[in-house]
Amino acid sequence: MDKKKILIVDDDRTILTSFSEILQSKGYSIDTAESGTEAISKTEKDYFNLVLLDIKLPDMEGIDLLNSIRETNPRMMKIVVSGYASLENAVAALNRGADAYLIKPVDPEELVRIVGEKLKKQENAGNMSQEKVSEWIENRVRKLEQEYEDN
Repeated sequence: MDKKKILIVDDDRTILTSFSEILQSKGYSIDTAESGTEAISKTEKDYFNLVLLDIKLPDMEGIDLLNSIRETNPRMMKIVVSGYASLENAVAALNRGADAYLIKPVDPEELVRIVGEKLKKQENAGNMSQEKVSEWIENRVRKLEQEYEDN
């Protein structure tokens, strides 16, 4: 199975480094971006299973970045990370398509757990879609065979 690819978006290099090391140690392929513009560019060129993004970036709000990322890659899981914890931020992030909301400082075990949960959810959704397509094809073939027999 392919390594799951994660994009970490934060203007704090310490966060980029620590999140990268934690997630790489769990077998994930990691890329990083220090701005919203860089993140958009990377998501347009490459597929990522999940993005961890800071709510405050030097060139845009993380909430605005959520919209751009959702347009280029709607199936990507999106986890917002904020040092500015507020109910308003959390609600806004979730309303704009975030799949989870973490507050800095993030506990490494919680980070790994949430990332794992969201990737599993994405995988299950993909499997469900494949199952539904297969089921539809099987049903269609049966219907066509029946029509052929009736004629």
